[in-house]
Amino acid sequence: MAEKKVTKLEDNELRDYELILIISPEVGDEAFEATLDNVSKFATESGGAVSNVERWGKRKLAYPLKHFMEGNYVLTQLKMSPESGKQLEANLKISEDVLRHLLIRLDVA
Repeated sequence: MAEKKVTKLEDNELRDYELILIISPEVGDEAFEATLDNVSKFATESGGAVSNVERWGKRKLAYPLKHFMEGNYVLTQLKMSPESGKQLEANLKISEDVLRHLLIRLDVA
């Protein structure tokens, strides 16, 4: 039987991620910026970096999310460790301002 070779990642190895956020349309400008700052602050404090933030603005949703028909879309490109990615997703799940999020790892071989 052939032996599988498993390569283990270092805990401090950074990976590239894209994060798409849909933020509630009822959130004011200050709270909107605070939400984005919290994501950036989390990434940098955990040893990562934010390389790009694109605000796509308000867009109509394909279906209602928490009774909203539109949301503020934001695309963020990050570098962080896999463990930080899990923690970020956990934080976004409990955030009341974030309707949906999608964190995608870009450097899959």
